[in-house]
Amino acid sequence: MVVDQPTFSLLGPLDVRISGRPLHLGGTKPRVLLATLLLDANQVVTADFLIEVLWPRHRPRSAHANLRTYVSSLRGGLRAAGVDIRAHPHGYAIEVPVEQLDVLLFEDLIAGARAAGRTEEAFDRLCRALALWRGTPLADLPNSVLWERRLRSLTEVRLGAAEELIDLRMAWGQYAGAIGELRGLLAEHPFREDLARRLMLALHRGGRQAEALHTYTVLRQRLVAELGVEPGAELRRTHAVVLAEEPPPAAVLHTPHQLPADVPDFTGRADAVAALKQALSPRERPPDGPPSVVVVAGPPGVGKSALAVHCAHAVRADYPGGQLYLNLGGTAREPADPGELLAQALRALGAGENGLPHTVHERSALYRSLLAERPMLVLLDDAAGAAQVRPLLPGSGCAVLVTSRRRLTELPGAVRLELDVLPRGEAEEFLGRIVGVERLAGEREAAAAIVRHCDYLPLAVRIAGARLAGRPDWSPRVLRQRLDDESGRLGELCAGDLGVRGSFDRSYRLLPADAALTFRVLGLLGPDSLPGWVVDAVLDRHRADDVMDILVDANLLRLAGTDPIGQSRFRLHDLLRCAAREKAGGEPERHALTRVLGAWMAIAENATARLPTTVFGMTSEKAVRWNLADDTVGRLTADPLSWFDAEHDALVGAVRLAADAGLAQAAWGLAAAFVPYFDLRCHFDAWQHTHRIALAAARLAEDLDGEAAMLRGLAQVCLYQDRYAESARMFRRSRAIFRELGDTRGEATSICGLGAVNQFCGGHPVALEYFRKALAMFLAIGDQGGEAYARQAIGRVCLESGDPAQASTWLGQALRLARELGDPHREGAVSMQFGRLHDLAADADQAMRFQGHALDIFESLGDRHCGAYAMRGLGRLQMVRGDRSDASAQLERSLTIFQQLGDRSGEAAAIQTLGELHRSAGRAHLARDCLRHARMLRRELRGGADLAVRPTTGH
Repeated sequence: MVVDQPTFSLLGPLDVRISGRPLHLGGTKPRVLLATLLLDANQVVTADFLIEVLWPRHRPRSAHANLRTYVSSLRGGLRAAGVDIRAHPHGYAIEVPVEQLDVLLFEDLIAGARAAGRTEEAFDRLCRALALWRGTPLADLPNSVLWERRLRSLTEVRLGAAEELIDLRMAWGQYAGAIGELRGLLAEHPFREDLARRLMLALHRGGRQAEALHTYTVLRQRLVAELGVEPGAELRRTHAVVLAEEPPPAAVLHTPHQLPADVPDFTGRADAVAALKQALSPRERPPDGPPSVVVVAGPPGVGKSALAVHCAHAVRADYPGGQLYLNLGGTAREPADPGELLAQALRALGAGENGLPHTVHERSALYRSLLAERPMLVLLDDAAGAAQVRPLLPGSGCAVLVTSRRRLTELPGAVRLELDVLPRGEAEEFLGRIVGVERLAGEREAAAAIVRHCDYLPLAVRIAGARLAGRPDWSPRVLRQRLDDESGRLGELCAGDLGVRGSFDRSYRLLPADAALTFRVLGLLGPDSLPGWVVDAVLDRHRADDVMDILVDANLLRLAGTDPIGQSRFRLHDLLRCAAREKAGGEPERHALTRVLGAWMAIAENATARLPTTVFGMTSEKAVRWNLADDTVGRLTADPLSWFDAEHDALVGAVRLAADAGLAQAAWGLAAAFVPYFDLRCHFDAWQHTHRIALAAARLAEDLDGEAAMLRGLAQVCLYQDRYAESARMFRRSRAIFRELGDTRGEATSICGLGAVNQFCGGHPVALEYFRKALAMFLAIGDQGGEAYARQAIGRVCLESGDPAQASTWLGQALRLARELGDPHREGAVSMQFGRLHDLAADADQAMRFQGHALDIFESLGDRHCGAYAMRGLGRLQMVRGDRSDASAQLERSLTIFQQLGDRSGEAAAIQTLGELHRSAGRAHLARDCLRHARMLRRELRGGADLAVRPTTGH
């Protein structure tokens, strides 16, 4: 047998050896620190956890500094072993290969032995694993309660491995070796009747009857004297067999009751419990019918096993034939082999070791035969896939409950239950049952925040509760504050051997490379739901639906529904997103992120091209674009407004994402691409939010093009919202930058903005000068869209200045150009001005026709803002004609829209006209209120009138 000599040994006194020589580690605290890191080797152990182990009662103020000192000293000593302690944002991790740490080597050998079945390889691995134990783990160090769960788990695995080794020796007739090992175990566990029974059988089969009877006598005396009980039935039967000198008993069928203990604080899930109990009930199927198979699937940590065990206990009385429990290890590095699982089941059913068939097919057949006459409940926990489950399905009469992180849709006839996180109320109730309801009674807000930060995931809530329960002096507010920081949240959600990060990692490591990259990048894309095509951009290939399916089937990504344009949308749970983001940060993720942002921009620009044209459109020429398949883009943007509506939140998030990643050109290019949509839908808050983010990114990157474009866009929002001072400042700054860059079109659009500010503030001559200047610039570069806008603006100023002839000329030119360009939005704006022109000329019919035409255009385009102005104009004309009912309806609608959009100028005009309507109808009181309100709004607006800025010479 190979003799293993790991560098680090914890299975006994702490021992570190380099080239066979012991390494001196200093005092007790550095040794305790090393032991704590090694117990969770290759995982981040939080600094708070380490400090609690080192100073369990009174931590010094300099605890964090002392911890860094101890880590530094250990690094120096361990350098010779080629082992490093790496610092992480919230703790430390020691990176140790399996063969250098006895705990990892022990667990690896046990796993390999169980995968090898009942073979000589398994025997050798078990012997090697048990030989690593040199006594009580870490016996030379002060005990820490925070080690207990990990050490207890190791001790239980050791006992199980020793029993498996003994079973092999017994099966192969190696009774002497089995006897020695059983006596050692019985000395450690003097009340274990199963060990005493095995020892008696080994002695009996080895021809040592008297020793077998003496073993029974000693144990019986011990049980009676110390516990006041007689031996159990199995041990008494074995005693009778030995006493009668009968041959060793053949295998008898056992009635297994293997369900793990029910969860004492199980909370909620009433609908799921009811559905499972009904599906598992034998009354729901004929006795000779196929087995009931129920699959509980869901993401890691969602409580699948807890629900399954709880429901299995609820129906166990319906299965007096027994209950089998098998852990399939689906998330282990090597899931359990179906052949070994069948061997475990057959042994539990009483099949003798010598009677176990050799092949999986034969074992499965024997398993079905044994279950055929006594229906059982079979719980298969943590299945890797359908192929692992199929050999474990009974032939008839039984019920099978399977848990898996995968959906297992390949199992025919199975009832499937998709488990998601807890509802908020049940999550808070669950936390209260762990911590104590009275402790949370005065901290409801903190408790709600804790479960929200836990994403309502049962595993996370349990860990949070365990941390609070273990720290009675903590206020829930303390944990809430520590969980507020999303970047460190997973590090906080760790208690003993329970950890959200570790649970997620077991699913992540099973992913193929493409799916793993996609998972990491999705973590960077924020909390909003995402369309499926995002994966195409991540992987730089079209039709990557197969990778999306892998993530969905593994329950790492959930389907969030279908949006109004028919796209399936997907979302990561918040904690999974944190885990994905932790793993991202390399060049592959950055390149993928750049492609995703480029795809957003390419689709947005394609959709914008189908919207009514706007003179304010800006483009980031240097930003990367990534093009989806043509048919995909065509389908998405066939109805461009619907696409923008569906992606509104994701698009706003993409600007923030680009800015945070330092991709300034993508940030401002995306923000600029959304302007026509924001303008048409009057999403002024989103317009302002995205532009401010992109402006900061452009300035940080010293990108003048981006700075000018974002200032221009922000100035336009301020103009729409009557913030004239702010608008004028930004128009002037953007104009100066555009001029510095030699961007004539950009400068002309900023000049138009300055003209509009002056026009709305009553400075008509100055406004006219600005618009004429802009018109000359548009003509010089051949920009017909800009030209149409400038001619309309000049006509509007002429109209307001009392020059209808000039207004008619300029507006006529603008209308003709708009129609030539196929620009319906500009046509609607000019038509509205013509309506005012004909109204002033007392041509009511023509005025009504133009205003009605403008309203029809704006409503067909979905432009509520311009539509409100057309409504107000139409309402005024209807009032003059005496059609007060229709006039009132139009004016009230326009007023509501102006108030919703924050357009105080439009609000004042609508209220003024409503006052005039009330006065004409003899409603003096209402008229007085409206007119007074309109005057007040206008006084507020006139506060910005002095901001009109005359163009200086040469501008």
